[in-house]
Amino acid sequence: MLFQRLSAVWEAVPLPALLSFLLLLLIIVDYRKRRRPKGFPPGPRSLPFLGHMLYMNSKEPHIAMQKLAEKYGKIFGMQFGDMWFVVVNGLPLVKEALVHQGENFADRPVFPMNTEIFGTFGLINSNGYSWKQQRRFALSTLRNFGLGKRSLEERIQAETRYLTEAIEEEKGQPFDPHFQINNAVSNIICSITFGDRYDYHDSRFQKLLRLFDEAIYLMGSIWSQLYSTFPAVMKYVPGPHQTVFKNWGQIKSFVKEKIEEHKAGWSPSETRDFIDAYLNEMAKEETPVSFHEENLLQSTVDLFFAGTETTSTTLRWGLLYMAIYPEVQAKVQGEIDSVIGQTRQPAMDDREHMPYTNAVVHEIQRKGNIIPLNAPRMTTRDTTLAGFHLPKGTIFIPSLTSVLFDKEEWETPDAFNPGHFLENGQFKKREAFLPFSAGKRVCLGEQLARTELFLFFTALLQKFTFRAPKGVTLSLDFKAGMTLSPHPYRICALPR
Repeated sequence: MLFQRLSAVWEAVPLPALLSFLLLLLIIVDYRKRRRPKGFPPGPRSLPFLGHMLYMNSKEPHIAMQKLAEKYGKIFGMQFGDMWFVVVNGLPLVKEALVHQGENFADRPVFPMNTEIFGTFGLINSNGYSWKQQRRFALSTLRNFGLGKRSLEERIQAETRYLTEAIEEEKGQPFDPHFQINNAVSNIICSITFGDRYDYHDSRFQKLLRLFDEAIYLMGSIWSQLYSTFPAVMKYVPGPHQTVFKNWGQIKSFVKEKIEEHKAGWSPSETRDFIDAYLNEMAKEETPVSFHEENLLQSTVDLFFAGTETTSTTLRWGLLYMAIYPEVQAKVQGEIDSVIGQTRQPAMDDREHMPYTNAVVHEIQRKGNIIPLNAPRMTTRDTTLAGFHLPKGTIFIPSLTSVLFDKEEWETPDAFNPGHFLENGQFKKREAFLPFSAGKRVCLGEQLARTELFLFFTALLQKFTFRAPKGVTLSLDFKAGMTLSPHPYRICALPR
């Protein structure tokens, strides 16, 4: 009887009024969900359903965050979908969170797109004890395969020869160095993880690098942001975010193939690379439960990604800066000629005798600002930062841009100035130099990246002078994806 009465009332209500009522109800429910947690940092007004998405410029996300910091302070709060974010700016606050309260900010947030692609496995997206085990094992294995040792340095030196030979084939004509540099840098981590290096004319590997590059760019697009905010809807909507899934699927298939090849030829007495070492660990009787094939796959993918993208992108920025600042390039080459000469290969022992070159490499990293908003973290428990309450599960964005371009830390933050890292002619370390982040989630491959950057950069400037093609003005404009990279450019490499 009651149901019949309700049905009659329902049928009597005009459709526009019914839709208006439902919309109002949704807005009320959404508003209650979007109520700022008590004691949470201030921030802009939230819009129904969209939250603060319109405040995020996907083409210049770090600049958008800097503008909000100017208005709301060094710590402010935002919301995307059901997720609350806190953005922190400036060295003191970033260091307080990442270093002094490292345990409170040690987790990685679960974003729908990342979870769909990577799960919660591996070195980047895992959390808790599993993450600690995987990270500890990866560091130990990298050291076993030469990290910090002469053997790995020799492997990088060998690859610099392949790279310089490939660039010599361009005969001083304009060319895009993007995928030659990607290939060279990737070969180092591939030799550690897969036991292989790939020729620069290997069409399959070149295709893989291009899929990789496209996926990284698209993961920073508005489409990917929409997917992580409205996954239930965006899963069925066509668009560039579907390309992200397709590309990563092909990359993971490549890595799976390598794992299967290793399993077929595996011998516990002969550990050739990271995959072999992981198979050995899995075969132990008392191995921790986190050592399984899904973690092997994702850890290998993570090493491949992290070991390729940031270093190769930094080197691409480096060649661009040298062509735009020929006086800096000439001074680096003068130091190379004085310390190393033209016949001997650069070695890591040379770095302490080359303060200007070392300063230039550091300034390229600072200005390149490859990961401007850092990889996001998540609070592991209720915590307090700068007097504000951050509930457990709050997503935390430590802005590296705010540190690397802080007017209180750098004399000329917006200029390309190697002098930032020099004092009385000697190299000067700077506390605000945090391109590798800091604390418990500091970049796993920092030492490898530093070695690669110095050896590749020095070897290239030893052999070539980089200039813009005739009649071309090179640009420092960037494109934003998971990393900040230069727009594609062509350059001339003139043999010295």
